Formats: sequence, C-alpha cells, structure tokens
Amino acid sequence: MKLKRVWLLYFEGFRNMTLGWSLWKIIALKLFILFAILKLCFFPDFLKTNFTTDKARANHVINELTAPADNQIDTSKGVAHD
Repeated sequence: MKLKRVWLLYFEGFRNMTLGWSLWKIIALKLFILFAILKLCFFPDFLKTNFTTDKARANHVINELTAPADNQIDTSKGVAHD
C-alpha cells in the first residue's frame, strides 16, 4: 500500500507540473552538451588513434596501470620527491 502511495505522489506531481517541464528540458540539454558535444570535441579516443590493435591497446593500459609513479609524495612531510 505504501508503494502505491509513493507512486501516486510522484505521478501526480509530474502530471501537474508546469514550470518543471521547462527545467527538465534545460537539464536534458545541458547533459547532452556535456556528454555528447564536449566528449567529441575535447576528449578524442587516445587508444584508438595511437594504437592499431586491441593487443597493443591492452598492453599500453597494463603498462600505464602498473608503472611506478614519477613523483612520489612523502606523506609524512607532504613534499613531492623526484
């Protein structure tokens, strides 16, 4: 019974919404811009452009994940060492 009351609360709220539809459209447009357009323009597929085979891509990812860091931070003093 509680689940039905919760469903009706949201159903009635969205059905009677007037200003909210405009806000949801703006939110959807912003999300589209962030995820679709910005990704295409500013975040090219690095692995696809620099490596030709899946094996080469996998080897690059494994090497990057397992390689030691160049700058190690000394947590006792908060200073980076080269």
